[in-house]
Amino acid sequence: MTGDDGNFDVVILGAGINGGGLFRDLCEQGVRCLILDKDDFGSGTSAAPSRLIHGGLKYLETGEFGLVAQSTLERNLLLRNAPHCVAPLPTLIPIFSWTKGVGAALRTLAGSTTAPRSRGAVLIKIGLWLYDLYGARHRVMPRHRMIGRARALRETPGLTPAIVAAGLYHDAWIRSPERLVHELIVDGIAANPRSQALNHTTLERRTRGTLTFRREDGTTLSVTPKIVVNAAGPWIDRTNAAMGIVSRLIGGAKGSHVLLDHPDLIRSLAGRMIYFEADDGRICLVYDYLGLALVGSTDIRADDPDDVRCEEDEIAYFIASLRALMPGLSFDASQIVYAYSGIRPLPASDAKAGLVSRDHSAPWAEPEGDRPFPVVAMVGGKWTTFRGFAAEVADAVLGKLGHARVRSTEALPIGGGAGFPSAGDRARWVADVAEDCGLDPARVEALLSRYGTTARAIAARCVVTDDARLPDSTDHALGEIDWIAREDRVRHLSDIVLRRTTLAIGGTLTEADLERIAEVAGQALGWSEERRREEVSQTRMMLADRHRFRLRAPDEPT
Repeated sequence: MTGDDGNFDVVILGAGINGGGLFRDLCEQGVRCLILDKDDFGSGTSAAPSRLIHGGLKYLETGEFGLVAQSTLERNLLLRNAPHCVAPLPTLIPIFSWTKGVGAALRTLAGSTTAPRSRGAVLIKIGLWLYDLYGARHRVMPRHRMIGRARALRETPGLTPAIVAAGLYHDAWIRSPERLVHELIVDGIAANPRSQALNHTTLERRTRGTLTFRREDGTTLSVTPKIVVNAAGPWIDRTNAAMGIVSRLIGGAKGSHVLLDHPDLIRSLAGRMIYFEADDGRICLVYDYLGLALVGSTDIRADDPDDVRCEEDEIAYFIASLRALMPGLSFDASQIVYAYSGIRPLPASDAKAGLVSRDHSAPWAEPEGDRPFPVVAMVGGKWTTFRGFAAEVADAVLGKLGHARVRSTEALPIGGGAGFPSAGDRARWVADVAEDCGLDPARVEALLSRYGTTARAIAARCVVTDDARLPDSTDHALGEIDWIAREDRVRHLSDIVLRRTTLAIGGTLTEADLERIAEVAGQALGWSEERRREEVSQTRMMLADRHRFRLRAPDEPT
């Protein structure tokens, strides 16, 4: 990249949800941007959330009312702008007392460093009322209600009889957060084709006003930005250091999750999430994610995002918490089919991990010495609030550049959410695409659920391959894999199975599937046979080491 091609208004370091959201916003304003990530798009912290789009109910007790207001608004907007992958999630809160926790909550609001260990019905009722109040803007889901003990036990078989009542409210969940990050980047390129996005590209050095990056193939590129945005999440301080900036902005906390193959638990949940208090006062959750029970999360101080995985003590914590919550069901570690962990890029703080603010900030490092460009860091934030955070930083960047905002992102659909049919129009949309492509309507419906309106292009590719399927995960077609490999900026096999699809986290991936996906991707990307074997081996090891995922052999029963 030389000459004019190396001159960018803004370079964004880190292509997670914050960086991706900012990239799309700035591209929509006509700003020429370059976004880069040392790994894949959406592969770091952004791939390790509870997969919830929530308003932050628990932040009420720490007095972060502004954050709750923004989070509930952004949740409601995402339900509208990304209906292909964000959906409502009815949630039950088991309540174990009537009045406990009120005094402790008042002390926390006054600055105490310990959150209430028990939250009674009075406190939860107040919290849910406030939650509804803050979530009134662009409301798309029902208000909360309280239910009695008998009804809660009847509707949730296996739930502990120690409860006195339960609260019911709605939040939302996201099918594939990693894919949404990629869609933001694709939308940005579409809005401003002079912008660029590169994954698996590492910042090597800064020389005065030039940043030099190294690609995986050993080639380098140099760029001269007007402004740099450090959106590297838990790597922010390290990335600043690579540019000669000394900082202590991040004080991360580790969050781990597991997915259980537990049909009895799934039946008991009946489509609801249980948002519950563990014995140590920490908040945990469990809900049906693609037929598996997603359980999370821990909140442990940690600062090495390159060496993070769900450890045995965390698994023991989850199992013990579930046994206390659902004594009518059995739990053990053998039910785990997938695990993941990430470092939340919380602001540096000496408070306990659970009490560190989830709000965001964007401190600037102005030009200094031989560094002629300013650097702004995107610190903290929640997955749900990425659009609002991006808009705030975009406005500051536009001010520095002397540009005016020309378009709001508040009502801007994301990726496959563009043109997504309403419930009443869905059957007609599916029928039209099925007729145009000659594909079975049931297949088009599955693709629409998975990719939104991008399903039309993917369906056309599936027809070319006679809608042939993977050997074992037969709800995925080879045409889908071919389309993803060619169109979704894939460089590695792991990009496909971990981030462009839910094959791994959904627990359906087998040895035969992995080999077949590698064959299709290899043909699309021009891999040699040696490269294909290496990709399979590396992906297999990553799944086992980082995710406790064991690929089932072709002849092994499920």
